[in-house]
Amino acid sequence: MTLLEYSEWLDERDLLWPAPPEPTPVKATPFLEALPEVRAVTWGVYGTLLRINDGRLLPMVDEPLRMEVALEKTIHEFNMWHSMSRKPGAPWEYMLQQMTRLVEDQQLVASGHKGEAPEVDLAHIWRKLISRLLQKEYAWDDKLGDLDDFSDKVAYFFNRCLQGVTASRHARMALRHVRRAGCLQGIVGDGQTFTRVQLLRALREQGETRALKRFFGPGCICLSGPIGVRQPAETLFKACLSRLANEGIAPSEVLHVATRLAEELGPAKKLGMKTALYAGDKASTQATGAQISDPELRPDRILTDLGQIRQIVTPE
Repeated sequence: MTLLEYSEWLDERDLLWPAPPEPTPVKATPFLEALPEVRAVTWGVYGTLLRINDGRLLPMVDEPLRMEVALEKTIHEFNMWHSMSRKPGAPWEYMLQQMTRLVEDQQLVASGHKGEAPEVDLAHIWRKLISRLLQKEYAWDDKLGDLDDFSDKVAYFFNRCLQGVTASRHARMALRHVRRAGCLQGIVGDGQTFTRVQLLRALREQGETRALKRFFGPGCICLSGPIGVRQPAETLFKACLSRLANEGIAPSEVLHVATRLAEELGPAKKLGMKTALYAGDKASTQATGAQISDPELRPDRILTDLGQIRQIVTPE
């Protein structure tokens, strides 16, 4: 069972998931003048193409009740309790202690990229937790795959219990327009092993979408979890720009659309890319007046709805 098949199988069951809150408008004035010489568009995922609780993807949250619910559901779903150590307190509390230590340890490990902070790989965290359970004869259904595949599914289930996700308004429309305008597309930003599945499922809610390759070029999806660095990190952009360079596209011909000015658009601008701030939801938009006025951060364009990309990126 692939991760996508697993996610669809979960839909067949009577399970309750958190829903993302309705977006809160941002006090922002769109700047939508057409940008010349754009041959590729890269997008942030969470906060941009996807609307999510907390405004961004998180490995854990600071609210104990939400962690309790997500961990209890995960422990129950995968029958972990019988292989867990019998410590005082509720099972979720013991799991939370272990998870917190593993996340903190991973945040302290060198990323391998000078000056860039490491990203937490949620599937890796669950792989370690599951490996500890295996010492007490833990087992799972073969249809869920080997340890790596199973860890991906547990990470997906846990995050789905923790953060509600849906497509941003007009996300699929925006991707279709850019593709029809003759531009290549990519993704650069926060993401885990399950992000592709979350994005595909969300886009399907807005219309038929068989696969992400319909919109995004091969090698142009560069996510923080698999690459191992956390934003702001130029490494994420360089990986995508290298692929676009093979198509003869220079950084100055690439437009990056995202919600956080310093963390997402700043590195892109530094590498010579054009930038557009998506200010569509107060929960995810991070941009101050001072940042917008800063020449090193100032975006080339501002959108308050993803559908406005039609005015910025025009057909050749």
